[in-house]
Amino acid sequence: MSDHLHVSATRLNRRTVLKGLGTALALPLFDAMLPMRARAAGAAAVVPPRRMAFIYVPNGVHMPDWSPEKDGADFDLPATLAPLAAHKDKMLVFSNLAQDKARANGDGPGDHARALATFLTGCQAHKTNGANIHVGVSVDQVAAQQVGHRTRFASLELGVDRGAQSGNCDSGYSCAYSSNVSWRSPTQPVPKEIDPRAVFERLFGGAARNETAAARATRQKQKLSILDFVREDANSLQRQLGGADQRKLDEYLTAVREVEQRINRSETAAARELPKFEQPDGIPKEHEEHMRLMCDLLVLAFQADLTRVSTFMFANAGSNRSYPFIGVPDGHHNLSHHGGDAKKQAKISKINQFHTRQLAYLIDKMRSVKEEDGTMLDHSMVAYGSGIGDGNAHNHDKLPILLMGGAGGTLRTGRHINYEKETPLNNLWLSMLDRIDAHTDHLGDATGRLEDL
Repeated sequence: MSDHLHVSATRLNRRTVLKGLGTALALPLFDAMLPMRARAAGAAAVVPPRRMAFIYVPNGVHMPDWSPEKDGADFDLPATLAPLAAHKDKMLVFSNLAQDKARANGDGPGDHARALATFLTGCQAHKTNGANIHVGVSVDQVAAQQVGHRTRFASLELGVDRGAQSGNCDSGYSCAYSSNVSWRSPTQPVPKEIDPRAVFERLFGGAARNETAAARATRQKQKLSILDFVREDANSLQRQLGGADQRKLDEYLTAVREVEQRINRSETAAARELPKFEQPDGIPKEHEEHMRLMCDLLVLAFQADLTRVSTFMFANAGSNRSYPFIGVPDGHHNLSHHGGDAKKQAKISKINQFHTRQLAYLIDKMRSVKEEDGTMLDHSMVAYGSGIGDGNAHNHDKLPILLMGGAGGTLRTGRHINYEKETPLNNLWLSMLDRIDAHTDHLGDATGRLEDL
C-alpha cells in the first residue's frame, strides 16, 4: 500500500484520501477512522458531522396547495407537499414566517430581486443597477466562516440557471440580486456553479494539483474516470477494511462513478442532438436530469465531508422558465401573476410539485446514506422555500418554508408549526446555526430563535 494512505495497526487517519496520477479522492467516514479502543467498546467516538443546505425556488407557490390545515403532527400533506410523503416524519412545515426586508419599504417595485437577496440575509437590498450593490451576509456564509475550516470547501453554491452579475434585471435592481442567494459580505455575492462537470472536477479533480489543463481535457475527451487513477490505492485500502467499511467504500465509489458517467452521457447527448450550437460542457439538455445531477453532487460532497454548507437555487429570481415536459409550456413568472385564474393556478401547482419532487429526490439520496446510528439526513438540515408567498400578491409574509432532516437529533420533526404572524424567517436561520456550532446573535432582522423546534 502506498504511504499516503496513512494506515496504522490501530486506525485509519480520518483525512485519508485515495491518490493516483495527479488526483486525490476524498473518502467518507469509516469505522476504521475511529480510535481502536472506541471500536473495541462499540462506541462511536467520532460523531458524524452536521450539515446544512438551503434550497430556493422563485415566484412563490400556490399556497392553497401548500399549507396544511392542521397544526402539530396530525396534519395531511397538501398536493404540493405530497411528493415528500415518504419523508413526512423528517419534515417541519412552518407557517407565518416572514422576510420584512423583502418588502419595498419605500423602494418601489422589484419584489423578485429583493426576495432572493433578502432570503438568507434578512437585510434590505440597496436599490441599484450599478456597482454599488449592498445587502448583507447570508446565513450559509456565516456558517462557512465559522465551520468551513473543517472541510476542503467552506461552502458549495449550486444552481441550474445562468445569471448576470451586473445590469438591470428587476425594476432597477442589479442582476446580482436576482442571480445570487449567497453573500460572503454585504457587497460580495458568491456566484453559483451550474455546470455539473465543473462541480465534479472541483470536488474530485480539483485536488489534482499536478494535473495540467491539457491532461484534464484529454482525460475528459477519452472519458477516463477519476477512479481509474486511484484504483490501485482503492484496491489496497479495500483489503485493509472490515466488512461494513468495505461496503461503504464500494457504495461511495459506485455513486461517484455513476454521477461521472451521467455527466459524460449528458455531454455526449448535448453535442449529438444540437451539433450546430456550441453547448456548455456538462449541462444536460433535460432540465430534470440537470437538477438531479446537482442533487447527487451535493450528496457526494456531504458524504465525503468536502463541505458542510451548501446552497442550491432551483431557478433564478423571477424565472420565466417554461416546463413543457410536465405539460406547462407557459412561463413560470407569467403564470405567477394569475389574477385568480384557476387554470393558471393549476399550472403553477404543477411547477411547484415538480420542484418538490426534486427535493424528494435529494432527500431520498440523503436518507439512503448510512452513518453511524442513522443516515446522512438524520445529521443534516435542508431548508427549502421562497422569499415570496403568493406570486400574484407578491407578499413576503406567510412564506412557504420547509425544514427537512434531524440535525443530529435536535429537531422534533413530523410537524406543522404555526407561528405568530410576522415571525422573522431569520429566527429559523439562527436556530439552524446553533445546531452546527456556528452561533451568532445577529443576523439581519432576527429577533431571537424559533421556539418549539
